[in-house]
Amino acid sequence: MLYRRFGRTELQIPVFSCGGMRYQYKWQDVPQKDIPQNNQDNLEAVIKRSLDLGINHIETARGYGSSEMQLGQILPRFPREKLIVQTKVSPHQDSRKFRENFDKSLAYLQLDYVDLLGIHGINTPELLEMSIKKGGCLDEVRKLQAEGKVKYVGFSTHGDTHLIIDAIKTNEFDYVNLHWYWINQENWSAIVEANKLDMGVFIISPSNKGGLLYQPSPKLVKLCQPLSPMVFNNLFCLSHAQVHTLSLGAAKPEDFDEHLKTLPLLEKASELLPPIIERLEYEAKKVLGEKWLKTWRRGLPSYQDTPGNVNIPTILWLRNLALAYDMVEYGKMRYNLLGNGGHWFPGQKADKLQGLDFSACLCKSPHGEQIPAILAEAESLLGGQEVKRLSQS
Repeated sequence: MLYRRFGRTELQIPVFSCGGMRYQYKWQDVPQKDIPQNNQDNLEAVIKRSLDLGINHIETARGYGSSEMQLGQILPRFPREKLIVQTKVSPHQDSRKFRENFDKSLAYLQLDYVDLLGIHGINTPELLEMSIKKGGCLDEVRKLQAEGKVKYVGFSTHGDTHLIIDAIKTNEFDYVNLHWYWINQENWSAIVEANKLDMGVFIISPSNKGGLLYQPSPKLVKLCQPLSPMVFNNLFCLSHAQVHTLSLGAAKPEDFDEHLKTLPLLEKASELLPPIIERLEYEAKKVLGEKWLKTWRRGLPSYQDTPGNVNIPTILWLRNLALAYDMVEYGKMRYNLLGNGGHWFPGQKADKLQGLDFSACLCKSPHGEQIPAILAEAESLLGGQEVKRLSQS
């Protein structure tokens, strides 16, 4: 395993982290006695395999249902100083409720402290304010730090880049969990800001949200040769020293295997990545057109400023991926979450365009006249059954 300094925490963190949202039994709290033994055995096998590989950063959240409780059955068996444990607790208007939720996390984990506590899901300005206001969640975290129950504090986010930078610039956090990978590099400027303040940078779900890379399209497989899409994406992320660790949401012990192929290739990243990136970019230009690729984002409104709250930037992005790389299944998974994702994945899809006039909100887009038809095309390509967030399952 390779390790990187996790910003000002000074922790030596493995470049892969064992994310805890794919192996638990339920997305709700359940009594320990109701957890099937085979499920618990699998979770423990994942953790043992992770630690055997040197992946000693175990990451979970209060919002991951039975994950913390199940981890509490195995983590205390290992020397505490050899583990880096992170949990996350959602912000709450009442900081006492935030504290209650953290206390529940710590009790379930059966630990005396966590190394990393993330304020979970700072996705809107209101949630940021709720976290940093006087008497808010962050003040409660400072008390927990004084009590020795939390070492370092960070935040996780699915918010837009401007919001993430606003949260970083408060300089109240030691690290950030955010999305950034080959197919979505919008948050790079936030990573740069985090580095300026010596914060740790943790990449959320590069293999799932980063393109369903456990089940990549045949076209993507071909374009990424001689690497698998998963290894290419890992290598792309980790070739940037500003990135410290990638979350791997392992559901079973074997899920680590493909990721491990990345490690011996890191020294060759400057040779391996350019021809693959060139192929990917050439294919996108060939399918979508160079002018579209260079200009499609220009002048697009936010979903809040769009009739029907249609999330035009996200829909066009998913259409691009589906057409250029045959990433239709990924596109469907994300597209059909629109309307159900709340502040985690906001806005609506393009299934109710009739009667909506986008002329005003698209007046600054060079493709304003064409975009309504393109949205209808995206609905035809990607629309289908509504998708819920895993935590709503």
